[in-house]
Amino acid sequence: MLTDITLGQFFPGQSFLHRLDPRVKVILLFLLVAAIFIFDTPGAYTALSLLTLGIALSSGTPFAALLKSLRPLWWILAFTFLIHWGGTAGEPMAKVWIFELTYEGLAKGFFLCLRLVLLILLSSLLTFTTSPLALTDAMEYLLKPLRLIGVPAHELAMMMTIALRFVPTLIEETDKIMKAQQARGSDFSSGNLLRRLYSLMPVLVPLFISAFRRADELAMAMEARCYRGGEGRTRMKELRVTRHDYWAAAGIAFFLAVLGTMKVVGI
Repeated sequence: MLTDITLGQFFPGQSFLHRLDPRVKVILLFLLVAAIFIFDTPGAYTALSLLTLGIALSSGTPFAALLKSLRPLWWILAFTFLIHWGGTAGEPMAKVWIFELTYEGLAKGFFLCLRLVLLILLSSLLTFTTSPLALTDAMEYLLKPLRLIGVPAHELAMMMTIALRFVPTLIEETDKIMKAQQARGSDFSSGNLLRRLYSLMPVLVPLFISAFRRADELAMAMEARCYRGGEGRTRMKELRVTRHDYWAAAGIAFFLAVLGTMKVVGI
């Protein structure tokens, strides 16, 4: 299960999505996320699903990695689907114990799960095709207006990116510790919930020690490179908006206009 978590991973490539400016990608992601919540018709969900599939296929990232990003959340999707299928009033399909399954609940549960899947896939595509350094620069640039009210944009962007970057590392470390404990006879899968939580104690202690050690090593490495925050800091590679970014922005704008037309028409 731990190896299925793909948050924070980056797959280098030369696809159209890789070449986009990270600031443009973050803005377009927010627009598509907003569209998922605003346009809730079957036609809009179909168009959003096709767009997400097209972006995923053209991104050059392993499709298996995208599917793997959904596996840790399958129980949330299943619970969401079942609770709406059996808890929404409408034309009855069948009755299971005290729950009455309805056609309206089936449709509502399906579209809500589809919405979650689209959100996860689009967010995963952003991290899969954007390096942590580029994502830091993009977040810092987009947070710059908040500096007027005293928000440290650079430090905040750096913390977010470091946290995102070390998610795969901590997951890998947890998996190694659990395998080492299992080789010594530990059992993490049997017993009730309290027993399973108690059995995780031999994992949490070395994991916290490892996390603090990595944080100390990272701080020493940053100090050795004379890191002093964002004031006066320059970049070797400045972010530049190119024609690819304008084409991508124009394409998404046209797509959103089509979705708005479909919502007005009722498709």
